[in-house]
Amino acid sequence: MKIALIGGTGFVGSAVLTELLQRGHQVTAVVRDVAKLAPQAGLTALAADARDANAVATAVHGHDAVVSAFNPGWNAPELYDQFLRGSAAIASGVEASGVKRLLVVGGAGSLFVAPGLQLVDTPEFASHVPANVVPGAKAARDALTALRDNTALDWTFLSPPALLAPGARSGRYRVGGEQLLMAGAQPAGISVADLAVAIADEIEQPRHLRARFTVAALD
Repeated sequence: MKIALIGGTGFVGSAVLTELLQRGHQVTAVVRDVAKLAPQAGLTALAADARDANAVATAVHGHDAVVSAFNPGWNAPELYDQFLRGSAAIASGVEASGVKRLLVVGGAGSLFVAPGLQLVDTPEFASHVPANVVPGAKAARDALTALRDNTALDWTFLSPPALLAPGARSGRYRVGGEQLLMAGAQPAGISVADLAVAIADEIEQPRHLRARFTVAALD
């Protein structure tokens, strides 16, 4: 497939880039600084501002699917506004490009821990997550809310589990829906390499069209 990857130099995006290239896909990495990407077979690096819908539309035109791992950076000024601006521009740009398939990598904060209660609204979240991250988590939640109203795109929103860390690729994971996945009494986790596997699997064989899902390591 021809896949446009927005944010291909970030923590998640770089793992997704590796996974997609290993599977033989042709990937256009849409990034702010192409110098951060080493030349690789199957990779085209393209500089564009993900907060500019016209730039996004031009960058992703002609691709089979778009994966967005967009994040303006946890220490970015006005993170909440920048995150929402970029998320909206990406959705608008992809729609304008004529590409139908969009997979957005979001956050765990919007997952539910009880009926009507999302993780980002719990005291535990505020006490365990660095303060600079909280605006981004809330923005990712609001970006999902906006995406749910989009009927033009075949979108998917993937929330990682509460714990996302470097680690080996096992190629295996379990799938959940709107609720935070647990490992016994503790929130579940996954390696970023296995999160990338789940992303690539969903692009290749869509199972969650116009829906959100989550994944975690096997118990």
